[in-house]
Order: sequence, then structure tokens, then C-alpha cells
Amino acid sequence: MAVEPLIFELSKPGRRGVRFPASDVPETELPAELARETLDWPEVSEIDTIRHFTRLSQKNHAIDIDFYPLGSCTMKYNPKINEAVARYPGFARLHPFQPESTVQGALELMHDLQEMLAEISGFHAVTLQPAAGAHGELTGCLMIKAWHWRRGETRRTKMLIPDSAHGTNPATARMAGFDVVTVPSDSRGNTDFDKLREMVSPETAGLMITNPNTLGLWDEHIHEIVDVVHEAGGLVYNDGANFNAILGIARPGDLDIDIMHYNLHKTFSTPHGGGGPGSGPVGVTEELAEFLPGPRVRKVEGEDRFEWFQPSHSIGQLHSFHGNFGMHVRAYCYIRMHGAEGLRMISEDAVLAANYLRVKLQDRFELAYKRTCMHEFVLSGSRQKRNGVRTLDMAKRLLDFGVHPPTTYFPLVVSEAMMIEPTETESKETLDYFIDAMLQIADEAETDPAKVTGAPYNTEYKRLDEVGANRSLNIRWTPERKAELAAVAD
Repeated sequence: MAVEPLIFELSKPGRRGVRFPASDVPETELPAELARETLDWPEVSEIDTIRHFTRLSQKNHAIDIDFYPLGSCTMKYNPKINEAVARYPGFARLHPFQPESTVQGALELMHDLQEMLAEISGFHAVTLQPAAGAHGELTGCLMIKAWHWRRGETRRTKMLIPDSAHGTNPATARMAGFDVVTVPSDSRGNTDFDKLREMVSPETAGLMITNPNTLGLWDEHIHEIVDVVHEAGGLVYNDGANFNAILGIARPGDLDIDIMHYNLHKTFSTPHGGGGPGSGPVGVTEELAEFLPGPRVRKVEGEDRFEWFQPSHSIGQLHSFHGNFGMHVRAYCYIRMHGAEGLRMISEDAVLAANYLRVKLQDRFELAYKRTCMHEFVLSGSRQKRNGVRTLDMAKRLLDFGVHPPTTYFPLVVSEAMMIEPTETESKETLDYFIDAMLQIADEAETDPAKVTGAPYNTEYKRLDEVGANRSLNIRWTPERKAELAAVAD
């Protein structure tokens, strides 16, 4: 297979996509430190440029192309109306430093979104400032520290984190200055309550739990867990990464959780982006509301206008401006479009889809925990590994079916893990196609293992040296790499 022509290879001297009018200002000499004899830029026509970048876009997998069952990430379809509303000039052309009087519509939207998120989750107050889920975690950890310090409890330096918690939790707790204490899981995939009871102490600052957890399971002891941490004087932080499973069904605030972040890109359908922009609002109890980062939005009492204000014991500002406003618009639109009944249906359909896949696949793959799951579940490729086929091999083989692989090798507590989350937006036909693909791969792992270990076959590039790529990553194109790229493609 020949390599697609790269933009530099299409370049011809004098070819251009646009012609500029003659300059109507006097020419001036560039400073010597800025001047260069030549600029190594491609000279191409507009149509060649368009075709090049369109070809590149078609090489990427996306939720708009096919199934994307990436566990823990909730790669659900993003309704296009959200994008259209976010592009309204009245939202898209605002500047974050405009006076309050000129952005009342934006402030009202942010205020209403805060109130809706608080109502959905059972919390007293919400900040929209954090720019991602992990940023929301850091916000929560800093608030826990500030709350203890204000009470003179500076000895509380330990953060308890179950081994089934979301993967960023331990790193976030360390960034906030806490010592991380790992709590093991029990035989049913819950946080081991007996171990937790032994671990709490006067040094416990809090517990960071993900519920449902990264095994896709609702913790059967959540009430007792919260109580034992509170009795020890700690606070409970719930990682809201899996809120898509309980939306409209269970409110963490009603479970006496103290703090939770929301991943707007998971539950409320804002884009994941290429590492951003994101949004990770944080909800808290009334007792902690004064520690939220500021400024926040509030309605002026007795007046029809909104204003910024700083909570009295605020941990400060954690994001430039007021958070990623475009994401707030998209989430607001999504919530308003669905309403209370629609939000509950999202979770019901997500849980139904996950359990449908679980039941159809559990006889051919090892099921990590034989329980009804929530929005996702974890299989193990340990049975296939006995034939020399690893989970990584099966993930590569799925690419030949046009399906993005599920999350692999996470959570760490499951050997050869495959973490599958279908979301609520996929049809039964799509789910059945995925089931058929997985069952075919299971057959191949038994009858023709080499076919699986040699995959993928239908993709632009074949099996790459991932270890070498990680150790010496170099994605910069140079003319000398043309032959190298051609060899890889062939």
C-alpha cells in the first residue's frame, strides 16, 4: 500500500492557494534576529491543502464514524444542537473581561447551570471553574485541606483511596499534599469495608471514592463507608466520572457525600476535545460552600440581574477567567433538551446496554465480577492469554471491524482487563455487531491465534512498535523519513 502524499511532498515552487493585494503601507526592514533567507513552508494550492487535511481527518476514529466503547471515558454521541447553540454570536463572541452589565445572559446561563447541577446531584452549591475532571478533583482536595486547617486539624494528612477508584485520584491527592493510603476491594468488587474501618484514624483527611467504581459496580456498602469516614472526622469525595450511570436515579448528596466533581464531557455531552477544552464543575454541601473557588455567579437579591462574588473562605481562583464557558453552554443545552425524565432515561439505557453486552459475552471471556453491572463492565482476557493471545492483541483485532477498542489493562486490579462502556446512544444493531466481532475474535483466539496476534490488517498502518514509540517518540516529518514511512505502511 502506497503512502498518502504528505503536504510537503505536494509543494511546488510558486504554487499558492491565495494571492494577497499589493501592500498599501511602506515596506520596512525586519530586525536581523528575525530575518531568514528562506522559509521552509509548503507551496500548495487551496484544493490540495483541503484534500490533504480531509484525508487526515478520515484516518482518525471518532464517535461520529463508528462504535467507541472506551470504558470509563463515556464516549457518547454529542448532539449537534449543542454545538450550534455554543456558536451563537451572543455566546461565542463574548470576552471574559467584559463588565457584568454587558454579559447578563451569560451570567444567567452559568447561574442556572450551577443550580441544575446542584439539583441533579443533591448538593447545595456548585462551581463551574475547574477545567477538567482531574482539575475538579484537585479543587475538592484543596477544599478538604482548607476545611480541616480552618478547624485546626492540620494533622489530617492521609487520603484514603480505594483501588477501584478512578485512576487520577491518587495523583491528585498527592498534588494537594496528602499521603495516599490504598483501600483494597473485597470479593464482590466493593471497597473492603472491614479494611477501611481499620484504616481510618485521627490522621484521615478524607476518602476519595468512585461510585459506581471503575469495575462498573455500585458499592453495596456506600452508606456504611460514608458513615465510618465521617465518624473519624474525615470528608468524603465522590469522583463523578461515572455519574452517567445514576443520573436521575441516585443523588450523591443524598448519600451524605461532601464533594463531587462532574465530568461535563462524560455525563452532559460536551466534547472530549484533543485533551481539552474540558469542564469539571464541583458540587459541595452547604458546610463547604464558602470554600469553593471564586468568583462564582449569584442572582442579586430583589433585582433582575446577576453578579460575581467571592466565597468568604474561598481557596482562590483555579482557572483563568470563569472556566470554559463554551462547555457550560453545551451542557446547559443538553440538560434543557432532555429534562428530568430524559436525564433518567439516559442512565437507564446506559445500564441496560452494558448489561446486555455483559450477558452476551460473559461465557466466552472471563468476567471480573459476576454481578449486575452499572454503565460499564470489565472482562478479562486471561482465558485467551493461555493460547498466547493477549488483551492487547484482541484490541488490535477489533480495529479490523471498524470498532475502537475498549479500555485495556485498567482497572489494574483485573488481569488482562477489558473495560467496556457502550453508553446510552448506541442502537441494539450496533451492540449486536460488537458482540459478533468479540465472539469471532474469541473463536480465532482458540483456532487461529496467529490471526489475532498479527492484527490489525485493514487499518492504514499495521502493528507498530509501541515500546519503541514510547521510548523515542518522534512525530516530526522530515524528507528523510519518507522511505521509513513507506516501509511501515507496506
